[in-house]
Amino acid sequence: MTRIVNRRLFPGTIWLMSGLTFVLAHGATVLAQNSAGYLQPPQAVMDVLDAEPTPALSTSPDGNWLLLTNRPAMPSISDLSRRMLRLAGVRIDPVANGRFTGGFDRSVSLRRLAGGEPVRVPLPPDQKIADVAWSHRSNYFTVSTVSDQGSQLWLISVESPLEPKCICRNLHWVTLGVEWLPDGESLVCATVPIERGAEPQPPRVPEGPNVQESEGQESPVRTYQDLLSNAYDETLFEYYATSQLTRIYVDGRQTAIGRPAILAGVSASPSGEFLLVTKVKRPFSYLHPWSSFPRDVEVCDLTGERVYLVADVPLADNIPIEGVPTGRRSVRWRANEPATLVWAEALDGGDPRQVVPHRDQLFALAAPFHAEPESLVRVQHRFVGLTEFADHNLIVVTEMDRDRRWTKTLMYDRRVTSAEPVVLMDRSMRDRYGDPGQLVTEVQDNGQRIVRQDGDWVYRSGSGASPKGNLPFLDRQNLKTLATERLWQCEEGFYETAVRILNSHLNRKPVVLTSRESNETPPNLYRKDLQAGTETAVTTFADPTPQIRGIKKQMVTYARADGVALSATLYLPADYQPDKRLPLFVWAYPMEFNDAATAGQVSGSPWQFTTIRGTSHLALLMQGYAIMDNATMPIIGDPETMNDTFVEQITEAAEAAIRKATEMGVADPQRVAVGGHSYGAFMTANLLAHTDLFKAGIARSGAYNRTLTPFGFQSERRTFWEAPEVYMKVSPFSFAHKINEPLLMIHGEADNNPGTFPLQSQRLFQAVKGTGGNARLVMLPHESHGYQARESVLHTQAETILWLDKYVKQDNRDQVK
Repeated sequence: MTRIVNRRLFPGTIWLMSGLTFVLAHGATVLAQNSAGYLQPPQAVMDVLDAEPTPALSTSPDGNWLLLTNRPAMPSISDLSRRMLRLAGVRIDPVANGRFTGGFDRSVSLRRLAGGEPVRVPLPPDQKIADVAWSHRSNYFTVSTVSDQGSQLWLISVESPLEPKCICRNLHWVTLGVEWLPDGESLVCATVPIERGAEPQPPRVPEGPNVQESEGQESPVRTYQDLLSNAYDETLFEYYATSQLTRIYVDGRQTAIGRPAILAGVSASPSGEFLLVTKVKRPFSYLHPWSSFPRDVEVCDLTGERVYLVADVPLADNIPIEGVPTGRRSVRWRANEPATLVWAEALDGGDPRQVVPHRDQLFALAAPFHAEPESLVRVQHRFVGLTEFADHNLIVVTEMDRDRRWTKTLMYDRRVTSAEPVVLMDRSMRDRYGDPGQLVTEVQDNGQRIVRQDGDWVYRSGSGASPKGNLPFLDRQNLKTLATERLWQCEEGFYETAVRILNSHLNRKPVVLTSRESNETPPNLYRKDLQAGTETAVTTFADPTPQIRGIKKQMVTYARADGVALSATLYLPADYQPDKRLPLFVWAYPMEFNDAATAGQVSGSPWQFTTIRGTSHLALLMQGYAIMDNATMPIIGDPETMNDTFVEQITEAAEAAIRKATEMGVADPQRVAVGGHSYGAFMTANLLAHTDLFKAGIARSGAYNRTLTPFGFQSERRTFWEAPEVYMKVSPFSFAHKINEPLLMIHGEADNNPGTFPLQSQRLFQAVKGTGGNARLVMLPHESHGYQARESVLHTQAETILWLDKYVKQDNRDQVK
């Protein structure tokens, strides 16, 4: 069946559809399209999207080796069409006995960091690579693969990469990964239980209704997807999530640890004597994902015998919005003691609305776990992270003040209990300019990660946000004086980050590995001796898409009408002529801020290598559009009420972006479109409903009716029943009758992102259509929140180009200034 669609297409462009090819002359307006089938964009766009990506890189913990993994530019839709089970918030590949994944790596190679040709690991051709991971001692790495027979685990020695050894042919990775034990000679992973039996079959006749009940207890919950819905779902989830914890030695020997269970986490004590194991148990929930199910957290020996029950955690169904569970949480081993547990406990009932002097308390308990837990420190705000040194007396705690959106990092010395902690960081969570960088850590011989330290000096690596853009840096800081010394910073004109410190000493600057790129050169690794001032190229990857290298890019700053500073990256086509005004596409994603000062800070870098991959809107540059990319759309105000003015604030920001591009002479203000993904799609629909700034909009994977997310969305803290007028005001669905500009909505049929149900796009389309608006809805089979398959990606690009060409570009005629 063929239908005729009235579309104005690019002169001389070749469009491919379902095996049919159409060459369109200038002014052609009619296109034949099969009623079913994927579209493809112009060949120039496909050539860029299909270009071979540079390999993904992973350095060994000791910094001597480099792994290079290669993967196709995009998987096929057939890869996404495999059977997938959507149970308890997890997507399961029943053949692989693992998490469902759309794409796989196709090869892995090894070389010395110092140089030499990569050696490709010769895996069987039917093995698709799902994961690659280093041993903490750098002498081995593992490769997890998937085939028609299930999942396998391969062990490769760095000394003999041409001799991979399959050490497990029944790997299970639905809920667990691979964990090396401290001895470096064995690892633990999950395997398919030997006596599991055949997959349970659904009952032919229902055994009864599916019933849920509430008994008067508050249980606010986000709108999760892929949840259990009946007794058969429970049985099927238990069948595929249950695994056998297994110890595997490098010589291939295997030992079962304990009995099969639903394992949510396993970690070895630094001494290697114990395992910290989390086991999920019934009753399951139909409103929460498996991560909220009841569980036991226990210490076991290496045979699986329970030594100590750390916590019996109930179903997490009564946690306040933005709150935490009561009881022991965030349980882990202390990295600098042989076998000591550390955890946090809420002092405010887990409720951030409670006014208390301290919200959390940290406790520790050492083996043999018979004594009373030791109190380590009380935390004023919410505990979010623990960093440790070789000296077990030093504890670095990071806390977060929800009300002020503030973060603080404090260092405690347990030997001086009366002293105030040392403040290592104290800033707004959104203050990019004031970020001192993260403490650099290193892996110890037992696999534990601690802060890298030379004498009294530690190292910090940061993004270096500034009004000029990101200029990453490496500092060192003295723990006694807190004095900071800048060791290195990226130069303007490049985007270079410190990947890792290769070696360091107290009396000299370190040797570091960096990744450097520019507008003209792709990312490559460099070995830098900061003391000697020398560098050596480690990789020399070529530009995979030289045909787009003429694209022009610059960071631009401007202001909202109320004076709030804004920024964006302005892209112009390679063939841009200064005497022409181009159609403009504004791509954005709103972010929340407490104050205008942090909202106005510049993010990103104008010197990063331009890539166009997947569904990137930058493909429009090859079709003659100017693009304001990541145009800042700050929502500023009290966290409790900032969404009261959401619409007004994004409107002012959009007006400012268009005004800036117009004043620069690059954009025609009468030919502007707006687009965004997820929360950016929500923004897009709101802008079309409440303004006449744009000729059209592109909204991908969005949520448009906030009454369907009644217990909050994004950073909204109020429920629908506490602020119904706000929920209605910010819902584009409420104003579908005012969306009078053409809106293209694209959504994955298998979207699993909380809140962005496919139904959101379907209902908004129905509303716009029913009230006489102009909209198009594209539902992509097998795609989730982001789109992966080549067919889906190319179709998304084609739909976007066609839509904007028809409603914005207007015969592809550039406007003379």
